[in-house]
Amino acid sequence: MKQLLLTAALLSGVAFQTAGAQTAPATTPATTAPATTAPATATPSAATPAADPATPVGRVGKETLTLGDFDRAFRLAAARVVNAQGVPFEDAYLSEFAAARPEFLKQFLRDRAVYQLARVNNKPDAAALDQQIVDARSDFESDADFAEALNATGYADAADLRRELERQSVVGAYLQGIQKRFTFGDALVAGYYNLHRADFAQDAQACVKHILVPAQADAQAITRDLSGGADFAKIAAEKSQDPGSAAQGGDLGCFGPGEMVETFDRASFTGAVGAVQTVQSQFGWHVLTVTKRTEAGTLPLADAAPLIRDQLGKDAAQKYLDAQIARLGTEAFPAAVTVAPASQ
Repeated sequence: MKQLLLTAALLSGVAFQTAGAQTAPATTPATTAPATTAPATATPSAATPAADPATPVGRVGKETLTLGDFDRAFRLAAARVVNAQGVPFEDAYLSEFAAARPEFLKQFLRDRAVYQLARVNNKPDAAALDQQIVDARSDFESDADFAEALNATGYADAADLRRELERQSVVGAYLQGIQKRFTFGDALVAGYYNLHRADFAQDAQACVKHILVPAQADAQAITRDLSGGADFAKIAAEKSQDPGSAAQGGDLGCFGPGEMVETFDRASFTGAVGAVQTVQSQFGWHVLTVTKRTEAGTLPLADAAPLIRDQLGKDAAQKYLDAQIARLGTEAFPAAVTVAPASQ
């Protein structure tokens, strides 16, 4: 079961709708906690075949892809799955994903096909890429710390990161350009809405921002400051005891009835929109403002139309992209990437 879950996580999200995540998966080390034991350079693992890195694993058009190319992409994909669990990546984890290598090869070749198509009319901004590397490095005290963080996110070194950022830039521009080619008239959008009206049913929601403080006196002082024109987001960042929302200016996003504690829930769904309210919960005192509230029902066509156009655009772009990849042609050699999985 563990292996099935790992494989599913590694291979998820292959449609155009998630192409951004597929083809631009990198998280720069500046936003990922560095590993405590990750080596500064890539090391062999149980999941790395003892084959020549120049061994062909597939072809895209006239381009031959090698085992070295595949292993770099597989390492990054595995690191994304591991990092998503809040864990720094280490090469030892690769053995857990060994069984997924042949299936991942299909995804790898598709991604390379998209990259090949994208390179025709999209050129990277070399200066911008260089600056991204400089900015990422600036968040670390030493080159060793930077190298450690790079490895914790699946990169062998800064050059490896730069290559991935370049690919992201080129592919992202290409995919956006494809989707912008497709436009849909009001009649088509309305027809889609009428045929899929059930898809636009929505529960009641309240969108709320709050500042959590330990004492009523603190809440009262903040309320006075807000009445005098103080900035809500600034106060939240400085004084809120809720670390999850303080950095967002106190914004909790939108939620449905019953998702918050009783007093907070009542204020969110009965208090006046835009008014400053003060309520107590087991967590402390909340100074809150409801920024928006919607009733349960069907999302109006005016609000649904942008969502419909976006979905229709993605569907059309996916078909176009599939056709372009088919014309380009891909060939896979799965035996070249197959290795024995880790024992269960």
